[in-house]
Amino acid sequence: MAEERKLSARTVPPATPAPGAESAEIEAWRRRIDQIDTQLMGLLNSRSACAVEIGRIKRTLGLPVYSPEREAQILERVMRENPGPLDPLAVRRVFERIIDESRRLERLAADIEDAKETDQKE
Repeated sequence: MAEERKLSARTVPPATPAPGAESAEIEAWRRRIDQIDTQLMGLLNSRSACAVEIGRIKRTLGLPVYSPEREAQILERVMRENPGPLDPLAVRRVFERIIDESRRLERLAADIEDAKETDQKE
């Protein structure tokens, strides 16, 4: 009997929303996504500024830009702390890309510093 109720409840079509209601609801969610994207952009740029500073420090200390141990720590941590709904491998892929861009910025900052030093010597 309970199984029959479950089946019959699944076959009832959802109520038809008022014209334009779906569109308004979608637009509200899209506005929320736009707000989140703006927050993400700010956070990513803040993180990038930190990476540039780390790159300058590494250059001063003669350390390589690429630090596989640190990158592994980051990836392990974000996968472990991920509350979802993204699965851990999706989070890993996103952070691999973020780390790649951070490393690129570290190298770019080092190249700019090298160019400045070359200009000062001439």
